Amino acid sequence: MIRNKLKNKIFFYLICCLSFTVTMAAEADRLLPVEIESDTASFAKSNRHTEFSGSVMVTQGSLKISADKVVAERYDDGTQFITATGKPVRFQQNLDDLKEDGTPQVIKGHAEKVTFDHAQNTIVMSGNAFIDREGDTVSGATIRYNTKTSVYSVNSDGKGKKRVSVILQPSTVNGSSRKNP
Repeated sequence: MIRNKLKNKIFFYLICCLSFTVTMAAEADRLLPVEIESDTASFAKSNRHTEFSGSVMVTQGSLKISADKVVAERYDDGTQFITATGKPVRFQQNLDDLKEDGTPQVIKGHAEKVTFDHAQNTIVMSGNAFIDREGDTVSGATIRYNTKTSVYSVNSDGKGKKRVSVILQPSTVNGSSRKNP
């Protein structure tokens, strides 16, 4: 009984945090349960701190996140944060947009650290951040994405070692028209 209550609270916190992650992602995924697998998990009711570590796999429909460690925090004012770290953190998700063949477009990416801030509607990917959406790619030291406005910014490391890179595919690929991502 207590174990089920703890499990429900953990899932509630993570569902709240993960449900907003990528607004362009498949809407149907948001209605599905969040499944988390890890080697260890701990929950501290006193500070609403949940930690998963060791080959963490988070799945919600087509959304798949793999990380070494995931920490979810929720504060009394309702502020929620999820931080995933790894070498690297990887994610992949189907989008609502379809390719010409009727299959969903896919967004995937990776970074050493990914932070989801519900109050600020932001996802910050840092440490060799990279996103690929059907061949259109963006990479840099840091990628900041606003889930409410769909605006993103990419920064270099400021030292000239990791510059911002953007690759946009042409409107037509292999002689057929391509839907803009």
